[in-house]
Amino acid sequence: MRVAYLCADPGIPVFGTKGASVHVQEIIRAWRARGAEVSVYCTRTGDDVPADLADLPVTLLKVPKSQGPERETAQAAAAAELAGKIIDDGADLVYERYSLFSTGLAQATAALGIPGILEVNAPLIDEQRTHRYLHDEAAAAAALRAQVAAADRTVCVSAPVARWVEGKMEAAHHGGIAVVPNGVNTDRILPACPDPEDAPVVAFVGTLKPWHGVEVLLEAAALASQAWQLRIVGDGPLAAELQRRAAELGLTVDFTGAVVPERIPAVLADCSLAAAPYPAMDSDADQYFSPLKIYEYLAAALPVVASDVGQVPEIIDDGGTGLLVEPSDPAALAAAIDRLVAHPERRLAMALAAREQAVARHSWHQVLEHSLAGIRLPDKNQELTV
Repeated sequence: MRVAYLCADPGIPVFGTKGASVHVQEIIRAWRARGAEVSVYCTRTGDDVPADLADLPVTLLKVPKSQGPERETAQAAAAAELAGKIIDDGADLVYERYSLFSTGLAQATAALGIPGILEVNAPLIDEQRTHRYLHDEAAAAAALRAQVAAADRTVCVSAPVARWVEGKMEAAHHGGIAVVPNGVNTDRILPACPDPEDAPVVAFVGTLKPWHGVEVLLEAAALASQAWQLRIVGDGPLAAELQRRAAELGLTVDFTGAVVPERIPAVLADCSLAAAPYPAMDSDADQYFSPLKIYEYLAAALPVVASDVGQVPEIIDDGGTGLLVEPSDPAALAAAIDRLVAHPERRLAMALAAREQAVARHSWHQVLEHSLAGIRLPDKNQELTV
């Protein structure tokens, strides 16, 4: 089966280090593991090409650098042109990662008479309006409605995202809207093996942006009553500020900078715990994310100390695979990490449970299986083998 994977978002490099790039790569791997021939159509490639994806056919159409209305028009035009290339090349199914102003899935599936899956990872219209620039919101909303109406299945990473999509629809649509959380490559990320003689290393992995709460983790490290080291894996706009704050607190923190996805297993290999210190937000709707980092922590057999927000309590078994704490509370975060550092036997039990859960419930193969549920090929009276 020929799958056309479309990502028209110029902010997401297919071969990059950010979480969105990992998501793109892993869904492609899951398709290929099922025997599909995958071709990628995108507006940005990136330079960190994994060896196992070096043979991936990629059609690149860059969006010209511009601002304001011109950029929005360019994004829509690029998506339309990429859809035309899919139509010219032919495909049996289109899988698109939702991006602003794209109607590529709708165009390609209509022209070829094939099914399509739309993957929605965030309420992009709201994000763009709040954090960047959105000129033609009506056009952005119309594009989303066209995509959902055309898709045989729209998969959303969380319930808040699914509710957001439903709220944008103005009429009935033939495809279903399903919640399919993120996953992890349990073949790539293997259990960590820390030296029991060393001070436990607590890991954080992610882009250094305000909504990850890394500053709370630094404050927690300064309040620790047990001996543990902190490793912060990633880069971002807050990197310099966080490094300054660590110095002010008298902390010795291992800031690794950006790490390509293939190296994540190595940087977690000597860790004993992991943290996901998401901050408190104004409303539950703001907690719409499906945290890739937590799935990776579980696969690495790392007990997770995480904020009790959003989808997190659905992933972490409090007391079983980790501990949940109130968000934006450095003292509570420090106390939870200290408890696990002080009790290595409890850490080990959690580590085993974490790995077991990742393998049993959270592989990318299972994510794709849930995404495909009920999809039928137009020329076969049977469901896709999943």
